Amino acid sequence: MTFRKQLVAAFAGLTLSLGVLAAPMEVSGIKLDDPIDLAGAKLQLNGAGIRYKAVFKVYVAAMYLGKKAATPEEVYAMPGPKRMAITLVREIDSNELGKSFTTAFTENAPKAEMSKLIPGLIKMGQIFAAQRKLNAGESFTIDWIPGTGTVISVKGVPQGEPFKEPEFFTALMRIWYGPSPADFRLKDQLLGKPA
Repeated sequence: MTFRKQLVAAFAGLTLSLGVLAAPMEVSGIKLDDPIDLAGAKLQLNGAGIRYKAVFKVYVAAMYLGKKAATPEEVYAMPGPKRMAITLVREIDSNELGKSFTTAFTENAPKAEMSKLIPGLIKMGQIFAAQRKLNAGESFTIDWIPGTGTVISVKGVPQGEPFKEPEFFTALMRIWYGPSPADFRLKDQLLGKPA
């Protein structure tokens, strides 16, 4: 290997390790930044994919973590800030979206935790009911911020007070990562597995 090739290889390795070559990823026409900054932490895209209902694309989901996670348990246990970003690819009634989240939430939450989670679930339903509808291209995020709690933002605007319980964020993540996820293929994609 010539000196020039060694230099190019070394530079490429350095830029990769520094994340300089990280670039936006695109899923179904939705651009996903990688990395992102959240609460003073740099998060990387763990995985992203499309939620289908029957044959229709509903939304693009993207999970951001401090480091890569290959299992749901690693996602739940990961310290530091975390973000699930959802961008609609078609117009949807917010009540319909809220109901599907509530169903997936209750199907995946441990029964012993449900009584503690119900107030947060009701509050989350109210957040989506207040939106009426979400249009294609509009988004919301579910952030876990240590010391603050779970913050749900719709179109970039935080909705109400944070949910303080760490269990609530984990229960929300089970919508996508639980034993009966909203979409099994999306679950794999969010864990960084190839489509």
